[in-house]
Amino acid sequence: MATLEQARTFGGIGSILMILTIVPFAGPILGIIGFVLVLIAVKYISEIVGDPSIFKNYLIAVILSIAGVVVISLAGFAAYLALIPPMAGGPERLLNIFSLSVIGVLVAVWILLIIAAIFIRRSFNSIASALNVKMFSTAALLYLIGAILTIAFGIGGIISFIAIILQIIAFFQIPIQKA
Repeated sequence: MATLEQARTFGGIGSILMILTIVPFAGPILGIIGFVLVLIAVKYISEIVGDPSIFKNYLIAVILSIAGVVVISLAGFAAYLALIPPMAGGPERLLNIFSLSVIGVLVAVWILLIIAAIFIRRSFNSIASALNVKMFSTAALLYLIGAILTIAFGIGGIISFIAIILQIIAFFQIPIQKA
């Protein structure tokens, strides 16, 4: 049986590793490991407090985030392939198609990020209520604001980075025993 102490440790260390995503070369791998540890921590908390919606909402957010990464990766690869052979209609037509495609993909990924943040917020708000750690609610709100402002030239990224810092604090504030 999982314990709150395990959830606190996995969630805190996982959140720290998520911040290290910005480190060159090893960062993405550390971020993925951190993401998995946080997912495990949320699963443990969900089981301990007896609320399966906590894990379900977080899992939906993870799936939507992965879908966003896949969409942007496939679109980037397709854009690369589209630029290789010459297209009928000249470079202006190619640029128009490319620009519209990029805008469409960015909007789709932005929407996926916002929806994922809504599910993270649902999960973290439930954790905040169940464990009386209000920092989870604050981190969740910043995740949502960050997702909405992602379109605003990096401001959303900075706010999301702050949300992860608050998430670290929130996980380490989890009591060892449920009150």
